[in-house]
Amino acid sequence: MMASPSPHDRSRKDDQDEDDPVDQMISRTGCAELHYAVQECMAEHQDWRVCQKQVQTFKDCMIHFQNARKEQLRKQHPASNQSSPS
Repeated sequence: MMASPSPHDRSRKDDQDEDDPVDQMISRTGCAELHYAVQECMAEHQDWRVCQKQVQTFKDCMIHFQNARKEQLRKQHPASNQSSPS
């Protein structure tokens, strides 16, 4: 019986990864290298608990990007933020 490949074993070997919408989205955040570090750690150790440092660093980068994006959108549409009910 052949072992199935790990779902976390995603290396960037071929050109198909360039078309992956998730990879494209993460690349736009500026956090792509941190995402790849998480993937590489998971592929090597196959235990997310070992990769907590990489996960936290990637998470912090994504939170920073999301907060900056929210602020950018708030500045672009200040009137719509005040008139919409919460």
